[in-house]
Amino acid sequence: MTFLKHTLIPFLLLGMMTQAQQTPGLEQKTRVAIIGGTVHVGNGEVITDAVLVFEKGKLTVVSSQARFNGSLEGALIIDAQGKQVYPGFIAANSTLGLVEVDAVRASDDQEELGELLPHIRSLIAYNAESKVVESMRPNGVLLAQATPQGGRISGTSSVVQLDAWNWEDAAVKVDDGIHLNWPRTLSYSRNWATRSWTLESNKNYDKEVRSVQQFFDESKAYLGGARTPKNLPFEAMAGLFNGSQHLYVHVGDERGITDAVAFAKHNGVSIVLVGAEEAYKVTELLKKEGVGVLLSNTHRLPRSEDHDYDMPYKLPKLLADAGILVGLNTGGKANFQSRNLPFFAGQVVGQGLDKEIALSMITANTAKLLGIDNEYGTLEVGKSATLFISEGDALDMIGNQLNKAFIDGREISLESHQTELWQRYKKKFESN
Repeated sequence: MTFLKHTLIPFLLLGMMTQAQQTPGLEQKTRVAIIGGTVHVGNGEVITDAVLVFEKGKLTVVSSQARFNGSLEGALIIDAQGKQVYPGFIAANSTLGLVEVDAVRASDDQEELGELLPHIRSLIAYNAESKVVESMRPNGVLLAQATPQGGRISGTSSVVQLDAWNWEDAAVKVDDGIHLNWPRTLSYSRNWATRSWTLESNKNYDKEVRSVQQFFDESKAYLGGARTPKNLPFEAMAGLFNGSQHLYVHVGDERGITDAVAFAKHNGVSIVLVGAEEAYKVTELLKKEGVGVLLSNTHRLPRSEDHDYDMPYKLPKLLADAGILVGLNTGGKANFQSRNLPFFAGQVVGQGLDKEIALSMITANTAKLLGIDNEYGTLEVGKSATLFISEGDALDMIGNQLNKAFIDGREISLESHQTELWQRYKKKFESN
């Protein structure tokens, strides 16, 4: 009996933690028209007093009312007068759906044992019923890149929409890219006598880079040969070499960035930098090679004592001003931070960047970097009706108050376990 008690209780607790209170929205049946609101297209354009129409999940009209001369007969009319309409925000480099509770190992599926794991696919581990996932939607985060962590080559990510029954339904772009954690050029060593840490050059850096290059060389040789016996890691590399996948390189320092760009060029693969805290030092190189950057969240301290105190805040503007394609990501393992994605962009506005350009860093730019910009990222005719209506400025914590949201034309619930708790305790204090 004691054995059963200690065995069953953790499973019961886990079941309680992972039970979600969401039901995916129904497929769009009725034509929908949103009129009178201010539409933020996502590419820098703003349309005031707009009319936006979508049916069967696709946008058919995005225009000002003054220019619209079509008919809205039979459409469901949503009055958005005084409100703001945005494309759904995209959380790149996120562990959403892969981790539920950090302290509960059974709910943590973001990392596998091993170093070179391109064949590990995050998509099949994605939990569409995660309570963490459902808490993103009320802030306008409607899409995410489920990204594996750890090792030298972490695995393969996929882009998902955040209102689904299962991972098959959630998939927007399957296996969009492979994630490489670039070797560190610097490492810390500890003096146990003085209990102090010293930053010094990584003596194994060149060796670690050669190891990655060897893996790429062996993959190319395997893929160009008979492919026998079957090697799953090598098989998974095919998308990089045929151009159907990006190589997402997680790297921070100047030398690492420079070496990673040269590495990608040498191997003929498309590269996106993730993190890239010192990208401002090599903007000419990035612009010349057409390399985009997914910067980490702006709500953090500088990565190095040599960086300006406000570097995390102003870095997106520095790169955007230099002509680099910039997206904002949520910082990898900190999946709870994904709900703050719009406020990361708002932080950049506070540094002097135009608000619509900042918006593009979590919509249009991110969609381009993830390779989904033909369907998502902007509100344009022919694209997916993945959008939301906010009472005010969605990049501001006070203005970000959603009253309706749609994914592929399906109206989705904005309720979560957090909004339920808010309503519950709101009544308690209203009664006093």
